[in-house]
Amino acid sequence: MNAEASRKVVNRKKSAAVTTLLNESLFALEQLGMPLAGMSNRGLERLSMVFLALADVHQSAMWKNAKGYDGTRTLRSRDVIEYLNKHFEESLSRGSYDDIRTEELKPLSLGNLVVTSAGKPNSSRNDPTRAYAVLPEAAAVLRTFGTPKWHSTLTNFLSGRQTLAAAISHARPTQNLPVKLPSGVTLEFSPGPHNELQKAVIEEFLPRYGYGAEVLYVGDAASKYLVREESRLRELDFFELTSGELPDIVAYSANRRWIYLIEAVHSSGPVSPIRHLELRRLTERCKADIIYVTAFLNRETFRKFAADISWETEVWIADAPDHLVHFNGDSFMGPHNPKHSNVHQKDCSCLPKP
Repeated sequence: MNAEASRKVVNRKKSAAVTTLLNESLFALEQLGMPLAGMSNRGLERLSMVFLALADVHQSAMWKNAKGYDGTRTLRSRDVIEYLNKHFEESLSRGSYDDIRTEELKPLSLGNLVVTSAGKPNSSRNDPTRAYAVLPEAAAVLRTFGTPKWHSTLTNFLSGRQTLAAAISHARPTQNLPVKLPSGVTLEFSPGPHNELQKAVIEEFLPRYGYGAEVLYVGDAASKYLVREESRLRELDFFELTSGELPDIVAYSANRRWIYLIEAVHSSGPVSPIRHLELRRLTERCKADIIYVTAFLNRETFRKFAADISWETEVWIADAPDHLVHFNGDSFMGPHNPKHSNVHQKDCSCLPKP
């Protein structure tokens, strides 16, 4: 059992033994499906203490004796306060019972880890006689904490149950973004403006300006790699994908022998002069010519970064998908040829036909 894997309480005012027990309790609570992310240190501490009070566990050696509701032992919110003051080095006012009910007992009840005393399941929330206890089945799991039986009893307990963490997650569903690659394969991006822009690049920019380009690499805010065609990139002598300097999207047009290095900019990261130089050095051994593209969702965002865009690169704006902003060079769209850097060739043959 490794309590270090859980959320942790850090309180230098409490003894090491109490702090250790609180962290063990948080580990158990997280494993039992309580959502702890985002809670303050004090919030974690209080939730842990209240749960331990209901289970009548105030030392690490007492897990094997954890108590659940048996028809006799229950605690009112005021009883919980007395327990915390007595065993967990607290000095809570008895008048803070309503905070205990709303901030700790309520989520534990919603998480189906705590039950209201028998005979009063529908009593008013402010009923002073309303009492609480650990669900008997949950207490049975707690009694195996720190033993080889913990994982099996925990698994059996959770089977068929909806945890509070899952219930909250389902109450706030997020709609993933389906993205259709040029190959016809459909992926799902996690939601967010950055991924909305990446979707637009793949579905709008590449069909217009990619000359049949295939996507060889694309990342996602939630999962680091969605597409990662390492073998194809190695064939082109592309730099290692383990590099932290990868652009957001890498695509390759076999028709033109062009590799597109595309930065999707929502709040940072255009192809600036420094970034341009960095990418040129990383791809100096590459067998294909390189197209550097900065993509924006709209012109408002483009205006914020316009002064940072490097020469010899392209800009594409999703809300005007049929247009490109070309930052100088020897052709309107194509890899920059340093040999011709003093000649601006008005050659539109590389542009897609309308």
